[in-house]
Amino acid sequence: MSSWFVTLLDFIGTFAFAISGALLAVRRNLDLFGVLVLSFAAASSGGIVRDLLLAATPPVALADWRYLAVAVVAGIITFHRADRVEKLRNPVQFFDAVGLGLFAVLGAGKALAYGLGPVPAVMLGVLSGIGGGIARDVLVAQVPNVLKHELYAVAALVGASIVVAGHMFDWPAAPTTAAGAIACIGLRILAIRRGWRLPVASTGDSPRK
Repeated sequence: MSSWFVTLLDFIGTFAFAISGALLAVRRNLDLFGVLVLSFAAASSGGIVRDLLLAATPPVALADWRYLAVAVVAGIITFHRADRVEKLRNPVQFFDAVGLGLFAVLGAGKALAYGLGPVPAVMLGVLSGIGGGIARDVLVAQVPNVLKHELYAVAALVGASIVVAGHMFDWPAAPTTAAGAIACIGLRILAIRRGWRLPVASTGDSPRK
């Protein structure tokens, strides 16, 4: 898979996650600096953790100024046009789903390129996908979506697994990556709209439904 295609997907994922972070910051009435901080944290945390675990240092999100620029642009646009972004249905969750899918497949692909086996590559793909959302939610003192919402990490697992399967069976890299991202994004959005979620443990005060 060509490097320009990987970089393009990385920038799209960065932009999508940055918007999700910035919009959540606007909803919490943060100032411009807070919006930009949350924008960059959501956009870069998953990729930074991925690169650190792969010993690919310094992380590309810190070494390449374009990632910061993409996050800042997304944050400023959202800060000044939040009302228009809000017109989208469930905008934070939509952009979060796009970032989740793209980062999950790119994380798995990079892990494979660094020589990791199938299982570690899938795990790193999932971590890449969910890292930005976790950082975003923690910074506003909110329980991360991955711990409580509809098929979040599971969707990343599906996308990363498709990429790893494609590598094992020698499928074309670009179509496989696109298929993995689409599967992850599609599953996440369907889960949001239809309320699909994993079972939650029952308690004495809250009987199992």
